[in-house]
Amino acid sequence: MGIIEAFQAAVLGLVEGLTEFLPVSSTGHLLLLGHFLGFRSTGQSFEVLVQLGAILAIVSVYFGRIIFLLRTLRTRPETQRFVIGVLVGFLPAAILGALLHGFIKGVLFNPWIVCVALIVGGLVLLVVDGLKLEPRYDDAETFPLRTYLAIGCAQCLAMIPGVSRSGATIVSAMFLGATKRAAAEFSFWLAMPTMAGAFAWDLLKNYKQLTFNDGGLIVIGFTMAFISGLFVVRSLLGYVSRHGFALFGWWRLVVGAAGLAGLIVFG
Repeated sequence: MGIIEAFQAAVLGLVEGLTEFLPVSSTGHLLLLGHFLGFRSTGQSFEVLVQLGAILAIVSVYFGRIIFLLRTLRTRPETQRFVIGVLVGFLPAAILGALLHGFIKGVLFNPWIVCVALIVGGLVLLVVDGLKLEPRYDDAETFPLRTYLAIGCAQCLAMIPGVSRSGATIVSAMFLGATKRAAAEFSFWLAMPTMAGAFAWDLLKNYKQLTFNDGGLIVIGFTMAFISGLFVVRSLLGYVSRHGFALFGWWRLVVGAAGLAGLIVFG
């Protein structure tokens, strides 16, 4: 593992943590950065495995609430209903991801697709942020079960790199009656099993191909993703409650357009 590779892994890990929970597509950013930096990982596993840092970041922030859910799971109906809701929301992506894993990695992990998805998603985010929606739910733990399922189905769109898992879940939740804050918070909860499942599945598929060099790069990326992920999780809910998602829509447009220009000029 050379200095340049280690630096690239650190940058990619930083970007992973900063973008994973924002509606801008962390996978899309990693793929574009990796393409232009010339960074390659075994089976493109770095982009998924480095998510462990972001997973642990959100688990550490929500640790107290997770413990509360575990302690009250057998006795509190509200807890039972919410846990079922998270599982219901997780299942569509788990099933579809397992069935289409090869196609997603082999075909959709393409920088041109990423750029187009970033631009389209940015336009959608700007439109939705400007709509005068009438929210009915201000608590992520009180959505109807059909709403959890619908959000989970929308999350499947994020299998296209550049769409954004958090973007798909937040936008769908807002259309289904959630406030911006509640939509972002449920996106956090749904991220935990979804990201953990993607991490475990990718590790199972590629662990025989990974080398010591890959492991070192992943550790560096993991550390940076954990640190930057902590910052985002602790600050995002307050930000979106006050300012909405327009900034992230414009960011997607800029990155997508810059990516297309770079692909045209540099290939």
